[in-house]
Amino acid sequence: MKTKTQTRCAAGLEYTLEIKAVKRLNLRLRRDGSIALSVPPGTPAAVADDFVQRKADWLRTARQRVLAREQALQRRQPPTRGECAAVFARADAKIWPLFRQALGGRKPDIRMRPMETRWGVCSPAQYRITLSTWLALEPMEAVEYVLLHEYAHFFHPNHQAQFWALVESLMPDWKRRRQMLRHTGEEL
Repeated sequence: MKTKTQTRCAAGLEYTLEIKAVKRLNLRLRRDGSIALSVPPGTPAAVADDFVQRKADWLRTARQRVLAREQALQRRQPPTRGECAAVFARADAKIWPLFRQALGGRKPDIRMRPMETRWGVCSPAQYRITLSTWLALEPMEAVEYVLLHEYAHFFHPNHQAQFWALVESLMPDWKRRRQMLRHTGEEL
């Protein structure tokens, strides 16, 4: 089924109504502050409007946070590649020894790029970890957590119990460190 879209307004909020092959109503607030609602075919527009109206207070509050975060990100100066390399090398010097033997002494390639929605990505097939350049601005303990998290993905590609057990065994305070990232993100 081809997606059909229309612009609608409910509770003073303009939103894009997307009629497509979904099973339930899916409300999204995009990074630019726009609102999108996906609905299954045959859903009356009045049902969509009512849904947006019921979520209006949450949408207004969340939109303010999203727009404030985007403005803060635009004002923030990105770290240089050299700064990133230095921070990531320091963290890797601490984390790599925990995985050296299990990975047969073969060190994965660690890259960096400006990612705004993720702190890191592990690509086991390419034997590579990519870290967000923005991560270099975070506390070193948080950088170490992200790096360990990505290394753990070489053994467990998902976030199921075995993955978290490995993270916990190597970094018992991982929750506190992860919270540092979330807290920093909220301050943006």
